[in-house]
Amino acid sequence: MREDTITTLPDPNGFSADPLTDLIRSGARKLIEQALEAELGALLAQFSNETTDEGHARIVRHGHLPEREVMTGVGPVAVKVPRVRDRGQQAEKVRFTSSILPPYLRKAKSVEELLPWLYLKGISTGDFQEALAALLGPNAAGLSSTTISRLKADWWADYERWQKRDLGARRIVYVWADGVYFQPRMEEKQCVLVLIGADEWGRKEILGLSDGYRESTQSWRELLLDLKRHGLNHPPDLAVGDGALGFWAALREVFGDTCEQHCWFHKTGNVLNAMPKSIQAKAKGHLHDIWQAETKADANAAFDFFVETYGVKYEKAVAKLVKDRDVLLAFYDFPAEHWKHIRTTNPIESTFATVRHRTGKTKGCLSRKTGLAMAFKLMMSAQGKWRKLDGSNRMPEIIQGIAFIDGIKQLQPAA
Repeated sequence: MREDTITTLPDPNGFSADPLTDLIRSGARKLIEQALEAELGALLAQFSNETTDEGHARIVRHGHLPEREVMTGVGPVAVKVPRVRDRGQQAEKVRFTSSILPPYLRKAKSVEELLPWLYLKGISTGDFQEALAALLGPNAAGLSSTTISRLKADWWADYERWQKRDLGARRIVYVWADGVYFQPRMEEKQCVLVLIGADEWGRKEILGLSDGYRESTQSWRELLLDLKRHGLNHPPDLAVGDGALGFWAALREVFGDTCEQHCWFHKTGNVLNAMPKSIQAKAKGHLHDIWQAETKADANAAFDFFVETYGVKYEKAVAKLVKDRDVLLAFYDFPAEHWKHIRTTNPIESTFATVRHRTGKTKGCLSRKTGLAMAFKLMMSAQGKWRKLDGSNRMPEIIQGIAFIDGIKQLQPAA
């Protein structure tokens, strides 16, 4: 080895120099500065015609506020917010407040959304600093255990305010219901009851979120009655859920006129679990023939074929399917554009897939309040990324009572 060879030792903190990350942070800082200048320019233009008694401009630049760091997905970014001086005589002074970088903002929204995921994944409050440093760099300041505890309290307060919101102005057409278990972090036998709705514009949103005991009828009844108390007086036109839920009994009590559609994803799993593995792939294909049929008549024909083919040898499996025949095919009475949305509880399943399918054990158990607050933050984060239903223009037609047969609009309203 040559004597002049320089050996670079690893950073003792576990982080090596990363020119690309430094470049990204530098670019982020410049973009923020440009955005702030644009906001400031708009404010100055707004008051450009106003002058003091001496004829000078009323609103002028006045340096910057002290520099502060904002935690982002690429680590801390130093920013300076400009400020203005109001030289007018008015009692109420004009101040520059950025919508991009509000006062006291210390964390980007993406970082705050990361926290509940880490918590549900098993990171304890005391370990957050280390976990976030591994993700965002060693300068992940302002995210101590005290900060996390304060955030959890804020999330619970947000959840309580959200529960009391007025639902009277909404017209909900579809709802999806499911019970989500955050095993093993939630308390034993406790789950989160989730109800997602789609309104007259095809927009999906979280309607209800509450803790329950094994998805019991009583727990669902309490959730539905609470929604009704806050203004959800009109029954949804269709509800989608797993056939095993206590939700259905509660729904018939609170919203008796709502049509029922049982989830094909859950039903397929229940039926196949009662059959030998050697024929499950073939049987699954025959089940797909039912709910993928173009018309209800074709679906019933495929249904009969499945019963005749497997009924003799696998009576228990077929019985699981036959008992829910009508509520498995209810979607044919709604617009064909909506079928892919209303045949399963996928809006809920996809949101919690990574949490529900965990197998590793984690230390610590979430309390009721913490578990609900975390679930609330996860759902609020996910809701912002949900797309509208395809064929959302059909929603008003459903509300008007127009009939659909095999997904096709009929000329006369439903009887």
